Amino acid sequence: TLYFVFCVDSSESELGILDLIQVFVETLDKCFENVCELDLIFHMDKVHHILQEVVIGGMVLETNMNEIVAQVEAQGKLEKAEVSGNAAALPRQRL
Repeated sequence: TLYFVFCVDSSESELGILDLIQVFVETLDKCFENVCELDLIFHMDKVHHILQEVVIGGMVLETNMNEIVAQVEAQGKLEKAEVSGNAAALPRQRL
């Protein structure tokens, strides 16, 4: 069992925060295929990237799980290409 704690102030909507936690956990589960504690420990950079796709500077940016997963996978491809030296061979994405 994993526990997630989010610190928020009293002006935030409880339902909004519960939805945010739900999106974050479901995205982790989709990216890691049945996420467990070891996934979070050994892939902390990926967990931070997922969280950063959802929240930046205290503002919720994205709650569409498919879009978040697509961006994380694109980042993974870029990292693999950079390691192998084929960064120029990847197609460029429009922002």
